[in-house]
Amino acid sequence: MSTQETTEGAPGARDVRLVAPGFAELTIRPEDGCRISSLIINDLEVLRQGDRYGSFPMAPWCGRIELGQFRSFVTAPGGGDEAGRSGGVRHQMPINATPHAIHGTVRDQPWRTATVDDQSATFYCDLTDPWPYRGRVTQTFELTDDALTLTMGVESRGDSFPAQAGWHPWFLRQLGPTGAPVQIAFDPAWQEERGVDHLPTGRRVEPGPGPWDDCFGMPDGVDVTLTWPTQLELTITSGAQWVVVYDEQEEAVCVEPQSGPPNGLNTVPRLVTPIDPLEVSTTWRWKRF
Repeated sequence: MSTQETTEGAPGARDVRLVAPGFAELTIRPEDGCRISSLIINDLEVLRQGDRYGSFPMAPWCGRIELGQFRSFVTAPGGGDEAGRSGGVRHQMPINATPHAIHGTVRDQPWRTATVDDQSATFYCDLTDPWPYRGRVTQTFELTDDALTLTMGVESRGDSFPAQAGWHPWFLRQLGPTGAPVQIAFDPAWQEERGVDHLPTGRRVEPGPGPWDDCFGMPDGVDVTLTWPTQLELTITSGAQWVVVYDEQEEAVCVEPQSGPPNGLNTVPRLVTPIDPLEVSTTWRWKRF
């Protein structure tokens, strides 16, 4: 298939399939939040199937926002110093993980297709209500025989705003009915202490044993290895410095590289400006036993 491109972008109604012949097949659903619905490596499906699963992008925030609220230290429309006196403009996002807002907005939006060829594709969507700032999110997929690289960018189309980006893959705990459970190996520098509200308390603690629904700091970059004994090893790396690991479900485990911790729009905001977009990438590299 030759490269296809349009200047305006094409509606992503159909699934997009990338193939590294004989090694891997990737299926992307642009209309369903630009979600990866399937990743087959040497005939093994590695992602949990279903409308809520696969692997979806998180932007313009990752994880939970406390009570669905964040402040942006940008002058309110109409000028004046009211925003400065109040500590910024407070914005309310829809509550979808009571009492918090979770995982951003773009996973619920249709994306448009920019380019597609046999082993790569790029998509985009514009930030719209309920997000209060104009912006665009792009996502690129690059598939090779032994790796998948995902790159996401968040750019401002007007005022500056705080943002995060990351991915939420659901990896199957077992590959096939007779496969052994996956093993998770990583060496974080710290664990974000989790409060009863599932948000980081602000304290960094020694990493503890699982099961986890926790955020970890990896200042040299995310590096987590999943091993399905006798079947497959898959290593997730990223220049991002935070990763959420969730393994409390029987069917799947999640390893989520992201540009900031949960509630990071409030605690460690990264400002996206018209001249300084946010970009983050992750690579999943595998080898078959």
